[in-house]
Amino acid sequence: MQMKRWMVALVAAAFTLYSNSSLDAQAKPRARDLGVPFDGTPGPLNAITDVEGVEVGMTTLISGEGALKVGTGPVRTGVTAILPRGRASTDQVFAGWFSLNGNGEMTGTTWIEEAGFLEGPVFITNTHSVGTVRDASIKWGLEHHRQTAQPWSLPVVAETWDGFLNDINGFHVRPEHVFAALDGVRPGRVAEGNVGGGTGMRCYGFKCGTGTSSRKIDVRFGGHTVGVLVQANHGTRDLLRIAGVPVGQELPQPPAAARGAGMQIGPVGPVGPMGPVGPVGNDALGEMGSIIIVVATDAPLLPHQLKRVARRASLGLARTGSVSSNGSGDIFIAFSTANPGAAGGREVAQVAMMSNDRIGAVFEATVQATEEAIVNALVAAETMRGAEGRQLEAISHEALRQVLRKYNRLAR
Repeated sequence: MQMKRWMVALVAAAFTLYSNSSLDAQAKPRARDLGVPFDGTPGPLNAITDVEGVEVGMTTLISGEGALKVGTGPVRTGVTAILPRGRASTDQVFAGWFSLNGNGEMTGTTWIEEAGFLEGPVFITNTHSVGTVRDASIKWGLEHHRQTAQPWSLPVVAETWDGFLNDINGFHVRPEHVFAALDGVRPGRVAEGNVGGGTGMRCYGFKCGTGTSSRKIDVRFGGHTVGVLVQANHGTRDLLRIAGVPVGQELPQPPAAARGAGMQIGPVGPVGPMGPVGPVGNDALGEMGSIIIVVATDAPLLPHQLKRVARRASLGLARTGSVSSNGSGDIFIAFSTANPGAAGGREVAQVAMMSNDRIGAVFEATVQATEEAIVNALVAAETMRGAEGRQLEAISHEALRQVLRKYNRLAR
């Protein structure tokens, strides 16, 4: 038993090391580095962690090549953990959530809707790992004495589908991977692209995944910060717009682009030797993806206001071209790190609330940061080959710059 525990700890430590290094390593260019123009002023890191207290951890799982063997691989998946007040705090935050299209899952939202508080992390993983991540979160919380508000836990776990590249039915995300992501949370730079829960994801017909951005609100309107993290796995190629430019139409997907070994394009999407890849629906766009958007802010907002903020993420998503089709699970959550201790009062809690006359600045910052986070997820992603030799191509940085230049939208 001791040897088994030692081995699990060793594996977890290895994944923690990978997660930590991926959080620190941000050498690859981001959308702004390529000259993509965006509105608004980002924070120092242009990441969700620009909101003081927010920490992010990731576990990335990549192994195997070739033919899909359920339970063995190839594996292209992971888990992302976002702690609103970091590991050191058990204080709850005010929160609100919104479903633009509900073909997806985000657990724990009924209690957020009822009570207005988020306790613990927000997790993002693949569709078939939600239960594992939820249960592991509870176990980690018990072991770290974080279950303080109630004698039960209602974790928030969201998902998108990575079954094109990943052995999603092999259930490769395990409790030790969730522990590693939680043990590895930290402030500072956040890795983007093929990392964490976004490892095997695609959006707008390109390789995609995890992306983040932030905005500083002018001091005239409070000087607050808004940060966004997305797990992007949505949209078809023709819909993609960047900086108002129809990039997806300028960079059409060739017939062979979505093919791997034995692949062809069917009426509802990619088809492999054993039939359609993924669920077959009646989505006229052929979309089989989703996007999860997490919005953080230090502005003093109450739950009903945070639901309004979560709704505004829809507008940032729309700026990139999405129409939130039937096959897309587009679910968003927003939380505020203001009002510490509000959930701990036994009698009356004194809280601050931003006026409706000022909240428009938070709405604008949310829209801007959401748009940029999605484009950052695209730009950071790298071409990846997965199950059955299927390959997703990353968007070409030079091709993107050429298209923006054609429309006179290249910033430099």
